Amino acid sequence: MMNKCAADEGVPSRQCEGPLAAYIAGFGALLDARGYAKATERQQLQCVADFSRWLARRRLDVEGVDEGRGTEFVRARRRRRQRGDGATLRALCQHLRQIGVIPAPTPAIETTELSRVEQRFGGYLAQERGLAQATVMNYLPEVRRFLSWRCAAAGAIQLDALRLADVTRFVSRQAQAFRPGRVTVMLTALRSFFRFLRLTGETAIDLASCVLSVADWRLAKVPRGLPAAQVKQLLHHCDQRPLVGQRDHTILLLLARLGLRAGEVVRLTLDDIDWETGTLVVRGKGRRHDRMPLPCDVGKALATYVRQGRPPCGLRQVFICARAPRRGFTSSGAVCTIVRRALARAGLHPPSTGAHLLRHTLGTELLRRGASLTKIGEILRHRHPDTTAIYAKVDLRALRAVAPPWPGGAA
Repeated sequence: MMNKCAADEGVPSRQCEGPLAAYIAGFGALLDARGYAKATERQQLQCVADFSRWLARRRLDVEGVDEGRGTEFVRARRRRRQRGDGATLRALCQHLRQIGVIPAPTPAIETTELSRVEQRFGGYLAQERGLAQATVMNYLPEVRRFLSWRCAAAGAIQLDALRLADVTRFVSRQAQAFRPGRVTVMLTALRSFFRFLRLTGETAIDLASCVLSVADWRLAKVPRGLPAAQVKQLLHHCDQRPLVGQRDHTILLLLARLGLRAGEVVRLTLDDIDWETGTLVVRGKGRRHDRMPLPCDVGKALATYVRQGRPPCGLRQVFICARAPRRGFTSSGAVCTIVRRALARAGLHPPSTGAHLLRHTLGTELLRRGASLTKIGEILRHRHPDTTAIYAKVDLRALRAVAPPWPGGAA
């Protein structure tokens, strides 16, 4: 079977034979929409053409295509194997599923007792408690670690046999290996898990109230920010001439001027920007949406990036990866990496280099300008006043006024 359209995509028509010939042109259009370079696109289409001929020699039709068959082909290719062939065929399978040519893969179902307990707990968190997927993904590994440790010690998972001594020994061992913040997440996950067991009747003991706490006081740390001069230095050293520089500069402005979290930058969409009213909808923690005014410099940077720097694509996320395939950021780690690289370019080496550094910078700068803690909490969109109270520690003038005299010091 031949496909004339495939020749326009860079693959000779004589090679477009086999059960995939009718779908190569559509796959090529998909690669082009994802922003791949022409040379890369030709290489991937050649791989698909070779795969199609390989299927034809084995008298296999398109219904037999899946990731396993692609892996078999890559292993058999040997001399003509190219880097990225596996990823190309996985993308091809996704494309064929989206257009309804091959069925969706059957998810692998774990049948171990540990996996069944974990799946039921995950469903409880998502459906009954309504927790965000990110929270569920944070809790499940902690519960799996506890159950694996208990299973290794007892030889089997016996939920009704769990006792306070088991929890105490496990927490004591983990507290020595991890930082207090990580241990706090683990304890929260365990408390939620034990409430789930009590609710479902798996255990009659209220283990949730017996979980120990760790000494990790919320107000023990001082927020670390940058001086105003260093913020200017950071923005000045961000070269906006390349398109990726426009993107990074816009992200840095959102972090520094509005105090956005890294995840909020990732979730920002074109529909969240109201150009007429000069406002921005921020999709914050806990599915909270807040409308904030858009400063002139931030709005100008956003407009420049959307018009000139943002790759043309059908995605609604504002910030798109510079390299193909064109897609939005998948995690807050990408934003933190942008901040770290910007700090290195500017020659700045603060103790903290994540995206939250600029959020703390905005909070401390507002306090220095005389803003109240209530106003700072509104700008940073804190849920509880206690979260904003940590910024009182950087107001040294106010602290000196209330500090008692040092014993033996001058009157």
